[in-house]
Amino acid sequence: MLHTRTQARIRVAAASAALALLLAACTAAPAQEAPVSESSSPEAPSPEAPQPSADEILGAYGLAGLDAREVIDTLDATALAERESELFASIRPDELLISDASGAEVALPMPEDEFYVSIAPYVDTTHECYFHSLTTCAGEMRSEAVDVLVTDAASGEVLLEQSMVTFDNGFVGLWLPRGTEVDLTITRDGLTATERLSTDDGEDATCVTTMQLA
Repeated sequence: MLHTRTQARIRVAAASAALALLLAACTAAPAQEAPVSESSSPEAPSPEAPQPSADEILGAYGLAGLDAREVIDTLDATALAERESELFASIRPDELLISDASGAEVALPMPEDEFYVSIAPYVDTTHECYFHSLTTCAGEMRSEAVDVLVTDAASGEVLLEQSMVTFDNGFVGLWLPRGTEVDLTITRDGLTATERLSTDDGEDATCVTTMQLA
């Protein structure tokens, strides 16, 4: 019986590890940091190798000299199969985190007056996501025409009303004004989804995968 229980624990641990790898493509919601015990003494920091500059990392992929918005717009327009597998770009509210296969990471500041959010509308299948990954995140509706309506949640003012085509990764990217709440409606072939989005906080989502068209 003990041997059987041990095997069961191993199977559960293996399944959990596989699930973690599956979800690693997109970033989940930020976790709360564990409190540091006052009685513990911090270890002395070890010397670190000099970090490469943004241009040194981006230059290897033809993106040198671009700011955060230009990098995002360029990668958004790139076919999914052509996106670099060794380049990782995670969109946060205030910065674009860029890293490569070596683990080197740099941050590009996002525009001060604009907030970027990437939305993957769906009918049948979706995935969990909070901070959008430009090179690894993919949705159901690839290269499909949708109608997008964005209104100010407080005033009802129309901020954007446009027919768009989802990128090859199944997402549509929106640059929205910072410091507000908006109502987003996406429609396709008579099916509609509406969701309220916030652009007011440094922990607001940049990846929305919860808009099911119905």
